[in-house]
Amino acid sequence: MSLKVVILAAGKGTRMRSSLPKVLQPLAQKPLLQHVIDTAEQLEPIQIVTVIGHGAELVRETVTGSGLVFTMQASQLGTGHAVVQANGYYEDDDTVLILYGDVPLTAESTLQDLLSQVDDSHPLALLTITLEDASGYGRIVRDQHYQVQAIVEEKDATTEEKAIKEVNTGIMAVKGQYLKKWLSNLSSDNAQGEYYLTDIIQMCVEDGFTVHTTQPQRILEVLGVNDKIQLQNLERQYQKGLAEALMKQGTTLIDADRLDIRGNVSVGMDVTIDANVIFEGTNHLGDGVSIGANCILKNVTIGAGTVIHPFSHLEDCIVGRDCTIGPYARLRPGSELADLVRIGNFVETKKAKIGQGSKVNHLSYIGDTLMGADVNIGAGTITCNYDGVNKHLTEIGDRVFVGSDTQLVAPVKINDGATIGAGSTITKEAPAEELTLSRSKQLTIKGWAKPSKK
Repeated sequence: MSLKVVILAAGKGTRMRSSLPKVLQPLAQKPLLQHVIDTAEQLEPIQIVTVIGHGAELVRETVTGSGLVFTMQASQLGTGHAVVQANGYYEDDDTVLILYGDVPLTAESTLQDLLSQVDDSHPLALLTITLEDASGYGRIVRDQHYQVQAIVEEKDATTEEKAIKEVNTGIMAVKGQYLKKWLSNLSSDNAQGEYYLTDIIQMCVEDGFTVHTTQPQRILEVLGVNDKIQLQNLERQYQKGLAEALMKQGTTLIDADRLDIRGNVSVGMDVTIDANVIFEGTNHLGDGVSIGANCILKNVTIGAGTVIHPFSHLEDCIVGRDCTIGPYARLRPGSELADLVRIGNFVETKKAKIGQGSKVNHLSYIGDTLMGADVNIGAGTITCNYDGVNKHLTEIGDRVFVGSDTQLVAPVKINDGATIGAGSTITKEAPAEELTLSRSKQLTIKGWAKPSKK
């Protein structure tokens, strides 16, 4: 089968009350349209044609995909008119899958099932769903033999037709030859004055074909988004599904309703995640990892047995096995921690490689640093890596002890086994196995008086 995908994404989304086009509104920190494109790519189509209109340039700049092209719908004259804009992108023998940029969570398996219903004898297949409350949806009209006859939009439906609970999702697969033919026969003679794509169902029946239908496993797959309330409700349902998937893998979630996954998380066995944790990008948690409450992890790999205490923020970093991080620690991009490292409260690291068993426990900044094993960094220590123009490297050997409130002014090297006295400003290389310190002479000024208010 030669597959082309057409995604309708031209609408403004007035009810969003946002300058951002509706299809770019974020779900799990990814645009709605990008969700649709990503799913379409899993089907391995020859091309993905996205029909754009409102905010066209921003849409072009924001979304990506293999074989992705754009076509404009300058005037919003209905779904049928939108699909017409893609006519030049598919051939007669192609199967055209029509998706919507504001319906982000349709499963690949559902679409594969829909596509399997299309062949030369059955050129159109439709995704439908049965709802208790069908308000606002086009109804699926069937005959006495349960064969689809037409789709009637609610504004054009009779009282009897409005009682139908099976509704149109808008998602369909059509053979290119017939899609072009039926689109050319569309009329705007209806309550909305628009060209309804759904009218091709009746044309298909009139041409003697049976319309095949299939339904998704979950309503979530076909829910669209028209306002911020619907967007938030969809977000929570989506997050609930992601949380359930983690728990099925054996992860303990202290509160599954207070977890946000805005990307991908893979987990080992016996992982525990506390409340209000946010994952962004791609993350991997090894066996026995524990994540405390209110942590944010973005593009992080964490080794087995590591504990991340509450209120810690890790981004683009690698953490080894059996480490202890936080609370209130920040690991910035380029931080790489070996096994058994301890990073304590109010410690920030950036582009720092820290060796096995080393400790930075309190109120310190370690940036642009190569640190060896079994190092102890005292409270308030700073690597002064920036001269106002360039960044410079601090090298710290194995078994170094750095006293509290020390400044290491890069570029500088502290050799193996060195001890740096508390309160020092180190600007030159410190020799191995020696005590190095830099302090001004302590003075007491006799007779000095505190200033008083005038």
